[in-house]
Amino acid sequence: MNIFKNKYPVIVGIFISMGLIILVVVVFTLGNQHSTFVKKFEVKALFEDIGGLKIGDNIWLSGVKIGIVKNIDFANDGAVIITMNIEKRVNELIHQNSKVRLSSDGLMGNRIVIIYGGTKDSPLVTETDHLTTEKSTDTKDMLATLDATNKNLLVITNNLKEVSNKILTGKGTIANLLNDSLLPENLKLTARDLKYAVADFKKVSGKTENVMDNIDDFTNQLNKQGTLMHDLVTDTIVFNNLRGSIGQLKVTMNSIASFSDNIKNASDALNDKNKITGVFLHDEQTALQLKSMIKNLDSASHKLDEDLEAVRHNFLLKGYFKKKERNEK
Repeated sequence: MNIFKNKYPVIVGIFISMGLIILVVVVFTLGNQHSTFVKKFEVKALFEDIGGLKIGDNIWLSGVKIGIVKNIDFANDGAVIITMNIEKRVNELIHQNSKVRLSSDGLMGNRIVIIYGGTKDSPLVTETDHLTTEKSTDTKDMLATLDATNKNLLVITNNLKEVSNKILTGKGTIANLLNDSLLPENLKLTARDLKYAVADFKKVSGKTENVMDNIDDFTNQLNKQGTLMHDLVTDTIVFNNLRGSIGQLKVTMNSIASFSDNIKNASDALNDKNKITGVFLHDEQTALQLKSMIKNLDSASHKLDEDLEAVRHNFLLKGYFKKKERNEK
């Protein structure tokens, strides 16, 4: 009986000790992400501002928790150095050119450190390396941006309210358009005109297509050997002959132009009353005088013939004319 009473406090103490050990194991296990006895290595990163990050906060890689923040310290220039305690099994996934940024576990959750990026060509990170940090959007900045967005939405809502009130009260151009009874008819007419315009555009497009086909046929004729157009484009002899013909045609056209100028000058001279040809054509008095002179010349010619005939019958010259006739015979 005495022995049993002496063993009872020992048994109670053993159970209490086992309970404390189990409690400690559970606390360490929960605090260290169920990896209390997992091998780890340390990596450091330098931040200008950690935004409330504290020791024990989680480290994430590709959405998986891989460690915790082990230590936070200041550098000489005032920057903050954080030491990350990371599981050894993910060492092959973190390279020296990987980056680190701060984030939050949810919108209002605890701060976390996210490791991302890195290429396979880069060496694996070691405990002496410092990962490159990237400034991330802080929750305060997000809230400030959200606040500014809410203010803008409020302004837009007020503007829409004013516009809707003007429309309901019949004020403004939009209200006039909505209340205009002729607007549907005008829209129908506009739609009909647009339909006709589209039809005309289709016709023009068809004609344009025909023109393009003709141009295509023309270019095919140019490329077809044996045709005149192909010879004109490719045969240098034909082209030189054509160029010579064009030169001769140009000389001929110049001659025709000169001849046309001469005819024009002659025509102008005939129509100019100050010149003799114009006087003959347009001055009636001069024409009458000219007719009179011609008549007088004709009359003088007859008289001269008569005088010559009389001379031939004159006895003094009669022997001369007979002798001349004998010589002629």
